[in-house]
Amino acid sequence: MCNLYNLTTNQQAIRDVVRVMQDSLGNLEPSLDIYPDRPAPVVRNTPEGRELARLTWGMPTPPQFLKSRDAPDTGVTNIRNTASPHWRRWLGVEHRCLVPATAFSEYGARPDPVTRRKPLHWFALDESRPLFFFAGIWTPWQGRRGSMKSPRPGEHQLFAFLTCEPNGIVKPIHPKAMPVILTTEDEIEMWMSADWTQAQALQRPLADDALLVLPPKAPDEPQGRLL
Repeated sequence: MCNLYNLTTNQQAIRDVVRVMQDSLGNLEPSLDIYPDRPAPVVRNTPEGRELARLTWGMPTPPQFLKSRDAPDTGVTNIRNTASPHWRRWLGVEHRCLVPATAFSEYGARPDPVTRRKPLHWFALDESRPLFFFAGIWTPWQGRRGSMKSPRPGEHQLFAFLTCEPNGIVKPIHPKAMPVILTTEDEIEMWMSADWTQAQALQRPLADDALLVLPPKAPDEPQGRLL
């Protein structure tokens, strides 16, 4: 399950690819690592056109999985079962979004024999880390986010992205799932404008030859800023 991804690009590149009409993002850092329950750039449909905005990563958790009624919701970052009634309400065009990224990470299935920790692997389209998009959904939500120690009550703008079966590159490292990745203009337009009966075909693994595992980062290499 992807719970960390990186974005290393500029706002104009995102706007050009997706034909953004409104930009309420503010300044986009040149490189940042994005974690659950943190704000991140998202492109969503609005009545005035596509908007580049900053939303919080983690859609509302299905009620049956909440620890208690009083516990803040930490959110669901990855969505696989789109047949669930909980998720079906947000599959229409008005709730779909594009999540820009240049790399995503998964922990390996086996711990390192020396550190006894599962190694973190990064994936990208190629070593230059070109821009791509996760197929996402979003919603406004009223409630408490965060932890019991520091809950954040109020109105929240939330998003998450879909996952699917892993392809041959991801599966040896993370056999459960991989994010749904969109790389072409046709895929982007289909996700943002087509009826769900058509758009659901995009919930599929990226071709093996379109993805690679990045070389490990050097110890002194910048890791990007936390967003």
